[in-house]
Amino acid sequence: MDWLPFLWLIFSFMNLTLLGLNFYEFLGFSDLEADYLNPYELSSRINYVIVPEYLLHGALCVLFLMTGHWIMFLLSLPTACYNLNQYLSNKHLVDVTEVFKVVNTEKKTRLIKLGFYVLFFGLVITRLALSVVRAVFADDDDVVAWSTIY
Repeated sequence: MDWLPFLWLIFSFMNLTLLGLNFYEFLGFSDLEADYLNPYELSSRINYVIVPEYLLHGALCVLFLMTGHWIMFLLSLPTACYNLNQYLSNKHLVDVTEVFKVVNTEKKTRLIKLGFYVLFFGLVITRLALSVVRAVFADDDDVVAWSTIY
C-alpha cells in the first residue's frame, strides 16, 4: 500500500485547519469594524488561536521538509518566516488598547494569508488526487518505482 495518499490527506487536513483559523481571525477583525465585537473580546479570541496557527504552519513546513516535498516546502516557507518574525518580535498578539490602530493592517494581512491558504489548499488537493490515482491505477512494479521517485 502506498503511503502518499495518506500523507497528502494529512497535509490537506492541516491546510484546511489553517484556512479555518485564518478565516476566523479575519471575521473577528471584520466584526470589530462593524461593532459586533468589543476590542477585549476580539483580542482574547485572536490571541487564543494565533499561536496554534503558527505552530501548525510550522509543523506543516517541517513535514514537507522531512518527506522530501521540496517545492511545497519552499512555497510555504515565506509565510512561515513571516509568522516566525511576528512571533519573535512580539507582534503576533493583538493588544486591546491599540486594536483600532491596526485593524486595517491586520485585516489586509489576514486576507493575503487567506488567499495564500486557499491557493495552497488547491495545490494540496491536486497532489492528493494525483497520488490516489497513481496508487489505484499503478502496477506493483510501478508503485515501487514511484515510491523511489518521491
